Amino acid sequence: MLHELLLALLGYTGDLIIDQREEQESIGVFLSPNAPISEECTFKLAPDISFIQPSERDVIERLITLGFYYRELDRFTTKSRNLSWIRTVNKSPLSRTSEVTTGEKENQSVYRRAIANGIVEVLSVYRSAVLQIEQKLLSDSVPILATVTQGLNKFFVLLAPLYELILEIERDSICGGQLLNLLHKRCHCGVPELQACIQRNKVYSGTYTNQVNFSVSWKHRLLCHGHQVMYNQLASWMVYGILNDQYGEFFISRQADGDTEHDSSQPDMLEKFGRMSTNDVALADWHLGFHISLDMLPEYIPMHVVESILFAGKAVRVLRNPSPAFRCQDAEYHQHKPRRSQKLQGFVERFSCQKEPSLDKKIGEELLPQIEADKIEARLQDLKESSEFHKRSFECAVDSIRATAASHLWQLVVVRADLNGHLKALKDYFLLAKGDFFQSFLEESRQLMRLPPRQSTAGADLVVPFQLAAIKTISDEDKYIPRVSL
Repeated sequence: MLHELLLALLGYTGDLIIDQREEQESIGVFLSPNAPISEECTFKLAPDISFIQPSERDVIERLITLGFYYRELDRFTTKSRNLSWIRTVNKSPLSRTSEVTTGEKENQSVYRRAIANGIVEVLSVYRSAVLQIEQKLLSDSVPILATVTQGLNKFFVLLAPLYELILEIERDSICGGQLLNLLHKRCHCGVPELQACIQRNKVYSGTYTNQVNFSVSWKHRLLCHGHQVMYNQLASWMVYGILNDQYGEFFISRQADGDTEHDSSQPDMLEKFGRMSTNDVALADWHLGFHISLDMLPEYIPMHVVESILFAGKAVRVLRNPSPAFRCQDAEYHQHKPRRSQKLQGFVERFSCQKEPSLDKKIGEELLPQIEADKIEARLQDLKESSEFHKRSFECAVDSIRATAASHLWQLVVVRADLNGHLKALKDYFLLAKGDFFQSFLEESRQLMRLPPRQSTAGADLVVPFQLAAIKTISDEDKYIPRVSL
């Protein structure tokens, strides 16, 4: 009887202890991993057992709930750690849509898989405890039920709350930042063992008070496992400018086409970005490419910190992927061409320069040196290796990374791209600071202005007199001629 009880504690029911959900099935057949988690314990003593005393029946009924919790937790981890969904990466968007409608996307969560890895650690300790109890029963001349009770009492404070946790996760389909919120709330409790399991990376060794000599080592905590995923996503975003979030679980997400199409507050800007060339894609990315996903934002991370994360990632994207126009302008700027004909030629070629991968990589390394990227990664690695999530340390690290990205972005925009020179050019050519230019422009466009405007070619028609006027009035001190875009 005791051996069958030990088997039931590991999820294997039989003649003595039955599973009401499987009583019509043959012995040893498990439920499908995709079956929903039962909301109540289905492990019961067989109704035809008559040789067990009522007091022993109560003890066994209480103990076998641990076996039910273990079975359900094991099914959850098996389902959440299943990597077969990775094959859907290369599938067409149509097939992915069909998977979403049929519910196959439910298990595609890196956060759930991380939490499942933490639960596996707890279950391995529980299995070890059951094995130790079995060895002790085999060595005793008269095995008694109290030995099992004494060895497993400490797991009632762990497995029951973990079962309630996964039940809520499955019932409400919680993932991403919502899962971190749930774990953060659950870790604030008055049970040290449960708090250590969910939150702290703490080691218990030796004996529990008034319990058997059994060493329990919680090497990982559930919340820590979830934060590992978040830190990996932060490193990808803030070090490389890459949004590593395939299933929308990160609190920084790319603006979906469907969202922008139905956003009536920015129709003019969207129409303008739609007409942009490939050289201006980075501009659209900066303004509308990424946004904060509030439904995936953990409540314990302040909004101003998330805004800093968003800015730092976008800045790193700009620094690592300079636009073709800037690459040509930067090369021209370093050549210091003195003659105005060469300057005008550089102005024309600046907007037709093709991308050169080697030059792009070289300039990207200059704009964000590898040593600076390593420092950013080291700050995030320190947070990742911390035993607990410290809000103040996290904010300080993010602020430091944001300051680093902002400093290099300032060097790019103000120093290397010469923002002041561009502003001066705008003042000279569009705010009438260079009156001789507009005098020449009016003379060159006199014949054109007499004709009725042609909407299809108006912009191209004005470019010609604009450039002719610029050739006549440009001086050796002029570095930039503003681009005409009508």
